[in-house]
Amino acid sequence: MGLWASFLNWLRSLFFKQEIELSLVGLQNAGKTSLVNVVATGGYNEDMIPTVGFNMRKVTKGNVTIKLWDLGGQRRFRTMWERYCRGVSAILYVVDAADRDSIPISRSELHDLLKKPALGGIPLLILGNKIDKLEALSKQALVDQLDLNSVTDREVCCYMISCKESVNIDVVIDWLIKHSKTAK
Repeated sequence: MGLWASFLNWLRSLFFKQEIELSLVGLQNAGKTSLVNVVATGGYNEDMIPTVGFNMRKVTKGNVTIKLWDLGGQRRFRTMWERYCRGVSAILYVVDAADRDSIPISRSELHDLLKKPALGGIPLLILGNKIDKLEALSKQALVDQLDLNSVTDREVCCYMISCKESVNIDVVIDWLIKHSKTAK
């Protein structure tokens, strides 16, 4: 059965191209731009400049084109998040899992964003970044502290990643391709 499924997937890839549009949101210094760069280039750069406003980048992986909206996480830019999350295939919420002091603010901002009626039903992928640091939360602790079990109006998934060491980046891309809402 696996060979037949592989053949069908290959055949589909010849005729069907998929485009997904994603918004990356989260507090400043969570690693959103680092994630975009790792997905796009496969490499990590220690010297990142904070995103001012937003950046957009298109990345092609196989027969899938991913349009990434990388939104600034500073307080003054958080009001823009809803606008750039409307109609996307999925929302990626990046959290610095090693910055325990920022988790309550991150939880509040996430739940405020998810209350917006225009964003109902859009799949949500939580990424706990910086697991290469000793002080990083576990996945269960992050799920609990962000109160993810209370989010019931959409598909929610959480992965722990390290942009610096490229841990679970491939799993994230696979999830996005398989679980994203069909693009507009």
